[in-house]
Amino acid sequence: MSSHQTPAIELRGAGKTFRTPSGGLHTAVRDLDLTVDQGEFVAVVGPTGCGKSTTLTLVSGLEEATTGDVLVGGAPVTGIGPTTGFVFQQDAVFPWRSVLSNVMAGPRFRGVPKAEARERARAWLARVGLGAFEDRYPHQLSGGQRKRVALAATFVNDPTLLLMDEPFSALDVQTRALMSDELLDLWAGTGASVVFVTHDLEESIALADKVVVMTAGPATVKEVFTIDLPRPRKVESIRLEPRFLDIYREIWTSLGEEVRITRERGAADAA
Repeated sequence: MSSHQTPAIELRGAGKTFRTPSGGLHTAVRDLDLTVDQGEFVAVVGPTGCGKSTTLTLVSGLEEATTGDVLVGGAPVTGIGPTTGFVFQQDAVFPWRSVLSNVMAGPRFRGVPKAEARERARAWLARVGLGAFEDRYPHQLSGGQRKRVALAATFVNDPTLLLMDEPFSALDVQTRALMSDELLDLWAGTGASVVFVTHDLEESIALADKVVVMTAGPATVKEVFTIDLPRPRKVESIRLEPRFLDIYREIWTSLGEEVRITRERGAADAA
């Protein structure tokens, strides 16, 4: 990154504490220090329940940090920005709308004229291979097709920041690999910065420029690994590269320790 370029995301000592139903306090994340550069693809991994998704909600503006600072484009986050896209684990599509209407919804909400919104939506549906499905409804599509609709509905808004919370976890293995390749193809050339939360270490390495390992909860950043695999990438073939396996072993040494700590805590709580 050049010295004058403002990072896409900066978290400085950020933390989030929630009030529990019983009236107590629960700290989800603490002392988070993380920088995401412009156009960078960053994957976040960590033990189950450690606070990975909470980190995304702080960056998105869906939640406000209890401590520290969260900046997007150099400015404090005060709410959901117009150029932020969020892809959830569950398909965020309107079941009563057609595929075309779903993809048009974002531009229309942002004030784009109907004809232009339709044109842009059709262009993105063609890019994700659903041009012939614009009149279908979500319940008439497969899981992979619904996820393609969700991606088209996100990218049609030209996001500069793309937040993804385990978007492919509900898909079967083959479809998941295809969707990962689809995501890389759609992202290439957009200039968007991506934060991708996943439980799948292989997925994180195959997709990202950097992999952030978070500690057992309350989570903070443990280590950041640079992924020096060349682009463009194809997920299935890159996983067979010797360098991929070396990176996997290195990161798992760090991540596996946090997974073990989380399991031991769970066993102790159950005892």
